[in-house]
Amino acid sequence: MHAVLSVVLAGVLGDLWHWVSDVFARIGDIAVYWLVIGLAFKTGESALLGLVWRNILRAAYPKSNLPFKIAWGASQGGTAINALVPAQGGTAAMIGIFRTSIAGSSVAGISSAFVVQALFFTAISIVMVIVAAALRPHTVSKGSPSDEIGHFFSSHPVIIPAAIVLVIVLLVFVWPRVKPKVLNEWRKAKKGAAIFSDWGRYGREVALPSAASYCCRIGCNIIFMIAFSIPVTAFTVFLVASSHMLSGLFAITPGGVGQTQALDVASLSGYVATGTVAAFSITQDSVITIWNVVLGIGVSLWAFGFTGMKQLFSKYGRKQPKEQPG
Repeated sequence: MHAVLSVVLAGVLGDLWHWVSDVFARIGDIAVYWLVIGLAFKTGESALLGLVWRNILRAAYPKSNLPFKIAWGASQGGTAINALVPAQGGTAAMIGIFRTSIAGSSVAGISSAFVVQALFFTAISIVMVIVAAALRPHTVSKGSPSDEIGHFFSSHPVIIPAAIVLVIVLLVFVWPRVKPKVLNEWRKAKKGAAIFSDWGRYGREVALPSAASYCCRIGCNIIFMIAFSIPVTAFTVFLVASSHMLSGLFAITPGGVGQTQALDVASLSGYVATGTVAAFSITQDSVITIWNVVLGIGVSLWAFGFTGMKQLFSKYGRKQPKEQPG
């Protein structure tokens, strides 16, 4: 029995090793100039996001005159942390860095500015989910936890009535006590969305650079697709963008590693060999993750200096920032 198991295990491991070695052989085949072009697109995407953050926060806190390098350093620094840790720890660190860097700001205000910054990309994501669900329903199902959620509620029917009772108790007994604090935080949060008071300014300073940033993201995908000889058509580019978007929405690992590869293979397996898709996906994920960290360190050093970066990231990587009295 043990001999049979040993033979089976050796066969499985042998096949796995053959697949891994084949994938990494393909990774080594990518030309340096494709990497340089792809990383240039990625850097452009990051810089434009920093510009968007600067514009939103200058509108929210005009007296701060937030410099571009601080906005970019905080934004890319948060992205670098998110590339290494799960649960969006980098986003919390970024909010804390902005809170420290902008006099008179609040956590509620910076958090609402985060919603403003994400609005453009959220709208794109909604459209892509709808289109992907129509064109590739199996891909969406692999990226969505909807089946698991439905199964959970059907297995625990008491959850919904209990939740309704809890909401009623909160509204009747808790809300009157916390209402003044909630309203105070709401006033602070509205500052972060101040740019919405001028839709023309929002279009120029947020929507336009956000669109350019998204184009850079698509350009990076296209470069890696070309490098691995994946057919570049409007449809295949959309499939890659939608699978990466779905992986980001439901990411449970740092950078969505693993989920991205599964979705890429599910999306592109009908157009190119699975091994090629896996090599493309693994290479892009690995390179972009490393570059996010390197770029985050470089831009943060430029923005804050070594001592400032060490203090900011060590403080806000461990805990949420405490709000100062208004």
